[in-house]
Amino acid sequence: MRTWAEPLSTESLLHNAATLVRFGYADTPLGQLHYAEAGVDGVPLICLHQTPRSWDEFAELMPLVAPSRRIIAMDMYGFGQSAKPVGPQTIEQYASGVLHLADALGLGHFSVMGHHTGAVVAVEVACAAPGRVKSVILSSPSYTGPEYRAGHADGPGVDVAEIDDHGGHIATWWGQREPYYPPHRPDLLDRFVRDALAPGVDPAEGHIACSRYLMEDRIGLVMAPVLILGGDADPFSFPDIGVVRDGLAQASTVDIVVVEGGTIPMVEQLPAPVATAVLGFLDTHTPKDA
Repeated sequence: MRTWAEPLSTESLLHNAATLVRFGYADTPLGQLHYAEAGVDGVPLICLHQTPRSWDEFAELMPLVAPSRRIIAMDMYGFGQSAKPVGPQTIEQYASGVLHLADALGLGHFSVMGHHTGAVVAVEVACAAPGRVKSVILSSPSYTGPEYRAGHADGPGVDVAEIDDHGGHIATWWGQREPYYPPHRPDLLDRFVRDALAPGVDPAEGHIACSRYLMEDRIGLVMAPVLILGGDADPFSFPDIGVVRDGLAQASTVDIVVVEGGTIPMVEQLPAPVATAVLGFLDTHTPKDA
């Protein structure tokens, strides 16, 4: 016997349309940049991933934000399916990719959110285009000042392995990250490995770019309102919350939200509390019609 599904309500149809993730490539002077987007309303939020991830780091967050905000998660320049620079990479290069994407999409103003490496890039974007950036969300930011650079002079200590004919480098990458990921979540490490293996990606290069960045010369130029998200189970970035806050001397406001249990992949691990903090901050500091 044939059965018919109940028709979706107008409200459900609108919700589904808002949360549908769409994909595209933007033509830019750097080459094509890959991005995912959802939602239609308000000042867009551009999301920037950690090294060596992709837009996929925000896959869980996007449908939570999209009913309220347009959200765009890009593969940063040098990562994922986006164009790759030649030679040593810099935070400034990554930031230029963000601005070129915004230009290609016709975004006059936008907010920016970055996680780990993406947070460092978000600082540079806010400095480079203060008239365009409405608000800044720094998720698990590290302060890449002199102490950071000295501590990373011999390399990042993670995502580094000799390529092995038998695939041993994959196990090495996994083992370097596993102690800092939530237990019993091999799916999150699977996603990291997939992005680390993307053609043209050097998994360590983004970390090295952070150690080249003179954050102390730039962070004081950020003028937009800032939200700092800190995962209290992230031993690498959580201790830097105070110094990052102090460095944001010219920001119009600096809010701090601690996400209990947040680890390295906090945005994927705990998307609900992250979304709550993000939307609360944006609703306060960047109204939809701003």
